[in-house]
Amino acid sequence: MRSLGLPTVWGAAAVTYKLTCPLARETGLEARIVTSAVFFAVGTGLILHVRQTLMRELRQLRRVACAAQSALVRPLPSHIDGLDVAAAQMSAERGAAIGGDLYEVVATEYGVRAVMGDVRGHGIGAFGTVAAVLGSFREAAHDENDLGRVLHRLERALARHLRQEHPAGAAEEFVTLLLVEIRADGGMAALNCGHPWPYRLSDAGVDQLAPADPYPPLGLFPLPTELSTVGLGYLEHGDALFLCTDGAQDARDARGRFFPLPNALTSAVREGAWSSQAILSRVSTALLDHTRGAPADDIALMVLTNSRSSPLRGAVNRATRHDEPAADDAPLTQRR
Repeated sequence: MRSLGLPTVWGAAAVTYKLTCPLARETGLEARIVTSAVFFAVGTGLILHVRQTLMRELRQLRRVACAAQSALVRPLPSHIDGLDVAAAQMSAERGAAIGGDLYEVVATEYGVRAVMGDVRGHGIGAFGTVAAVLGSFREAAHDENDLGRVLHRLERALARHLRQEHPAGAAEEFVTLLLVEIRADGGMAALNCGHPWPYRLSDAGVDQLAPADPYPPLGLFPLPTELSTVGLGYLEHGDALFLCTDGAQDARDARGRFFPLPNALTSAVREGAWSSQAILSRVSTALLDHTRGAPADDIALMVLTNSRSSPLRGAVNRATRHDEPAADDAPLTQRR
């Protein structure tokens, strides 16, 4: 009601002027100019008042959206079970902090498990899908010893969400997803559903790990009943794993040129201090410079650096290795 008080007063003043002021009833040029000026001032005041009210409500909505985003895509701790962790997200919607990308890292009895995903579309419209997938991952990552079962849990959670949001069955939403498991000995396994493969950063250089063709994105087609993880090799002491959504590698500058992600990673590694946060900061800065601060798609970045004091390759117990035979440099592809 308070927001209507000032416009009501201005409107009443304009009506009173028109009905009671003798000048308002005159037809001369000067009288018409004065009358027009009065109504122009009242109209301008009303427009400014409405604009101010809308801007105040928009700021409040953004604060609520940012709070919801922070609660859902939580800031990651800087260290998780011997891994140095850093992550960031950039929204394609100007002035918004909320997007359709998702990430999470959790320490489980099976190793550190990370997820990186990209919901079709961006902004607030993708928020419900992000919530469904992340909520399922945070439970399944601890409950399931098999990474394939984790992925099936995410698939079922997404299907339930889409049925609830689109009961008529007209949903065209899907999620690209990358699941990574890093064992205590540094061995890595992954499952990929239409997502960019990660990069390994080491003293030897920057390599994109692409060991197999990915499965289709979640939501497009049913996944196979049996899912076999693929090996990504080892994350040696001091090495880093870089994960991103396709918004990073598809980012374009004003001339339409793609962002040279491998070159940016190489430069980030060579520039100085070797840490997850330093690498993330350099790549993020390069991305914003390339797109002039306005990426066309949501972007999520994550860096995981092996900061464990002593490598434990070959010294992991059978429970951690999912009952596989313990052997140095054993093939990483897990036998399900």
